[in-house]
Amino acid sequence: MARRPPLVGLRCRPGRRRGVSRKPPSGAVVDGIDFDRWAVILCKPDAVERGLVDAVLDRIGAVQVAVSGRLDLTVQAWQAHVHYWDLLVDADWFPDRDIPACLDAEYANRPVTVALAHGNPGVHYRLRQLLGHFDPTRAAPGTIRGDLGDDSLAAALAERRLVRNLVHTSDDPDAARRDFGTWYGARRRALLSPPSPPRQRTSVDT
Repeated sequence: MARRPPLVGLRCRPGRRRGVSRKPPSGAVVDGIDFDRWAVILCKPDAVERGLVDAVLDRIGAVQVAVSGRLDLTVQAWQAHVHYWDLLVDADWFPDRDIPACLDAEYANRPVTVALAHGNPGVHYRLRQLLGHFDPTRAAPGTIRGDLGDDSLAAALAERRLVRNLVHTSDDPDAARRDFGTWYGARRRALLSPPSPPRQRTSVDT
């Protein structure tokens, strides 16, 4: 699958002077954030409804990744469409399915939990390896989808829906920036503060 491009600039409300906007350029609100170290975790509706969010986040937190910024949301349709923009662009590859309708059925007005993962560069690849293959029946034992998944691509194709595979993490730094905007929004920028290193014990503490 091709890498998802960064979001383009959004149309702004005009300022008091014609042609002047008070809104910063798209993406500027997260300038200075090192997205090589940040990923967004999306626990999908099936994870929430099966009560597996804590188990998923615990598994992620056990691989030298700091998990923070947990937030429970009800998905708006536009969020699912932005998140899965590549499926919409490639909708012609799925002539037997109405992709927008599939996204709405799986996500719109349903609960999800999002969280932030912070780790060393390469965190996106490591998390994707931990998740396992998108088809839970092909995910290796020891991966989240392999151990906890209960759906299959075959069943999804037969029912003309999306496969239910519990969790998504950002593919790369560009995707992490976009995922943050989609699920958190600019007003939660403060959540992107690197976690403090563990405090070292001194003789005063003993």
